[in-house]
Amino acid sequence: MPDMRLGFRPFIIGVLVLGLIGVSTAGRTFAEQDDAVTKHPPAHVEPNTAPARPAPPPDVSAKAAALIDVDSGRILYEKNAHEKLPIASLTKIMTAIVAIEAADLDEVVTVSPRAVGIEGSSIYLRQGERMTLRDLLYGLMLRSGNDAALAVAEHVGGSVESFVAMMNEKAAWLGLMETHWTNPHGLDDPDHYSSAYDLVRLSAYALHNPTFRRIVSTQKWTAPLPGAAWDRLWLNKNRLLSLYPYADGIKTGYTKQTGRALAASATRDGRRLAAVVLNDGDDWNDSIRLLDYGFDVFQPVEFASPDQPIIAWRDDRPVRLYPCRRFIYPLRSEEIDRIESAVVWQDQKSGGAPAFVVFMLDGRPIARLPLYERPPEEMRPSSAAMDRPSGRCMPSSADGDHAAGQSVAQPDDARYAHAQNVFRLFWSLLLAPTEKGAATE
Repeated sequence: MPDMRLGFRPFIIGVLVLGLIGVSTAGRTFAEQDDAVTKHPPAHVEPNTAPARPAPPPDVSAKAAALIDVDSGRILYEKNAHEKLPIASLTKIMTAIVAIEAADLDEVVTVSPRAVGIEGSSIYLRQGERMTLRDLLYGLMLRSGNDAALAVAEHVGGSVESFVAMMNEKAAWLGLMETHWTNPHGLDDPDHYSSAYDLVRLSAYALHNPTFRRIVSTQKWTAPLPGAAWDRLWLNKNRLLSLYPYADGIKTGYTKQTGRALAASATRDGRRLAAVVLNDGDDWNDSIRLLDYGFDVFQPVEFASPDQPIIAWRDDRPVRLYPCRRFIYPLRSEEIDRIESAVVWQDQKSGGAPAFVVFMLDGRPIARLPLYERPPEEMRPSSAAMDRPSGRCMPSSADGDHAAGQSVAQPDDARYAHAQNVFRLFWSLLLAPTEKGAATE
């Protein structure tokens, strides 16, 4: 019998997306408010940041590649980045993040016959074996276990097919328009594909999850082996963790059709970048070249900070406005003078912030932040949707706080947690009628 719950998913997804994106339709658009625009100069390069060295982009041997600044979501490098290609086990990035967001990792999974003996990489699960979802995810990401992928999918989704639907729904929500999944492990299928562009944006999104970061940066993990006097020992296949001193993830991949593929992440001086190379015989070195290029050529520039008010004019008088969070964007040295910014006043009938600031590079919006007439520390949580532990503002339905054109890479972990909690609630409600691990066909 088909899973009738799938019929309700488009409606539920639509409701959740409207709540998460926070787009205000009550106020006028930026173009309609030209008379309300106030120009002001951009902020400064972060202190103690050395000028970026001019350098050409690296020449990589990958068929397709992309590099992203994780916090801002800016794409720093592209090569055939929008070409739809097979991606092998880089699929498991989506498998892992969907499972992490939708389920409790301490749940115990019973391995079904379907998960046992699948071709390709394996952690050698046994039929009827019981293992925590957490251990399965380590086996999935460190050893690339295809059997682990099926066990995770059946447990979290109720069936492999339902879990794949969850993966595709997540891709749609993230705006991954060049991606389609048919399985949770990445074995070759003509209808299973993605692009370097989509994968690097997915990687940036996943890296905002602390559990995901912890898993993909782990070099070894032990898990129980029933009936044996010893535990399983899993060593991470990602050699970049030992080859590159700043590396902290993410995932290797290989099939004959895909060739070698790698999603890599690294953190240096508090900045995190992610790179994806597809069909690349020199994947380790090419990933290092891309990451070094991003760190060396792009410098973080701070454009907004809660302790630096912005002066704008309204009704012929100056008004002091405060952004509720920092906004930092990576730029090449020659781009800094090409940044413009503008303050746009909101119709207060829509609620939320009285104004927002738009930052533009070469006339193209790169970010929009809500502005308030009081400093964030003076505002109660209810008035600015403040996240008290981090001191950062959360977006409200009227504020529309976002990096323009970069909806995937959230600007901070507090905002990521907001999205994660809503998706966890969504999947728990959707899957509640079905017993975990039971087929829904």
